Amino acid sequence: MEPDDVRRDWAERSGKYSPTYYADIGPNEVSETLVDVLGHYVSDDAAILEIGCGSGRHLAHLRNHGYEDLTGVDINPDAFDVMAETYPRLAETGTFHTGAIEDVVEAFSDDAFDVVYTVETLQHIHPDDVWVFEEIARVCGDLLVTAENEGNSPERGREDGEVSYVDDEFPLFHRNWKAVFSELGFAQLIREPTARDTIRVFRGL
Repeated sequence: MEPDDVRRDWAERSGKYSPTYYADIGPNEVSETLVDVLGHYVSDDAAILEIGCGSGRHLAHLRNHGYEDLTGVDINPDAFDVMAETYPRLAETGTFHTGAIEDVVEAFSDDAFDVVYTVETLQHIHPDDVWVFEEIARVCGDLLVTAENEGNSPERGREDGEVSYVDDEFPLFHRNWKAVFSELGFAQLIREPTARDTIRVFRGL
């Protein structure tokens, strides 16, 4: 798939893996891990950005634990309609941007956020758009958290490869996020494999 095809697929997605799909699931173990990690490393007035926030299940969980300076970016405009219905207080108090992260991130200032995190979002960035990882590092002033499917990790028994397909439909680009963000000036603090993803916590040097 070309980069525009990947972006269009997520911008127009309904049904499985759509904003409504994840709103129905609600917060999960990654949501809990985010609360635990942020509680250890940052104060509750931290400025937090979620890239690929969907309808806001992780941000809403953070809000319920006292974090209020919350910003989200999502490519699917339906995400924010679903958020308004499912997490109305989050929708009213947070700051949200509709668009691909490739189109949005350059408008943020350096070190704009104390925390930047992604959950199964960077895995969909096309190889032609990997420049955006440097932009993510630029806007992250302190803590960076990735919860991404890295695909070739032996802990999950998947075959070695740089890309796989979900339901034979859309690609996952498997990357070692320690390698990616170490080159961009971050030190890895935590690595926690889960049944689905690898959660990594980084801090800027």
